[in-house]
Amino acid sequence: MQTYTEHEFEAVPGLPEALPAGEHILWQGSPDWKRLALNAFHVRRLALYFGLMIALQAIMIWDASHSLRANLGPLMLSALLALISLGLLAVTAWLSASTTMYTLTNKRVVMRIGIVLTLSFNLPLRWIQSAQLRACDDRGADDEDYGDIALELKGDDRIAYLHLWPHARAWHIKKPQPTLRCIAHAGEVGAQLHTAWRERQTEIAASPHADAGARDLIPVRMPAGVYAQ
Repeated sequence: MQTYTEHEFEAVPGLPEALPAGEHILWQGSPDWKRLALNAFHVRRLALYFGLMIALQAIMIWDASHSLRANLGPLMLSALLALISLGLLAVTAWLSASTTMYTLTNKRVVMRIGIVLTLSFNLPLRWIQSAQLRACDDRGADDEDYGDIALELKGDDRIAYLHLWPHARAWHIKKPQPTLRCIAHAGEVGAQLHTAWRERQTEIAASPHADAGARDLIPVRMPAGVYAQ
């Protein structure tokens, strides 16, 4: 018996259907799961929180009149529960990264996301009002310019925050911003997005059928903009 995943039936990897004539892929990528765990699921901060809580528990329950085993028992249980929680978050981050594919074409950004239920969001470049680049906090010796690119949509266009998370800019709930999370070479991808956006604007402006709204978009702020998590 041969098994298949739902992504094997994609016309083009990461895309719900084959690209129309005149459209081509400029870049594709997925989040780095380790950085997604640290930056989106906040595993490191939670580990510090659990460590502090266990230390506080030790101070409160330690009794010199009890045996070492009796003192350590509750602390070991708390540590085990903390490790299980952090492990589940790490696995969720891995699943989220492994099922996500971001695609930039010369006409749109496509986000294929979802662990259990796969969703694909098509974001035409003419709908993007601005974009912001933020470097990941945990860049180290193997630095590959990892970062997030948040997309602000024009007008009243919006996608529910819960549908996007964790692929959304933090704390922007009223008007969520779809975000390419923890991608490698984020600065280069941002530059590609900026170039594609400008070329698309020129193409729209030159078209006799271009609508006024498409002509009035403000320039994308990429990659200079930096936002706080």
